[in-house]
Amino acid sequence: MFAVVRTGGKQYRVAAGDKIVVEKIEGEAGASVTLGDVLLAGEGTELKDVAGLTVAAEIIAQAKGEKVIVFKKRRRHNYRRRNGHRQNHTILKIVSVG
Repeated sequence: MFAVVRTGGKQYRVAAGDKIVVEKIEGEAGASVTLGDVLLAGEGTELKDVAGLTVAAEIIAQAKGEKVIVFKKRRRHNYRRRNGHRQNHTILKIVSVG
């Protein structure tokens, strides 16, 4: 069975046993998390009712993403700014759907 869940402003297609990387969710490694915003669920080609459906997940780790360089420049004004940023992520393992 699969489900489409929304977390952190993004949508993910998940099934039991999948590992996904999402925006940071509070919690320690090993903690259980319930994703309640289920948009779609089904099995094979059949769709199921999503009323009251939740997805159970376990936090594997809290990590940081790749570094993104932010560079600003205005030509002929001797203006250059260089800045870096690393986004916080949470790695989840989907335990069960439904």
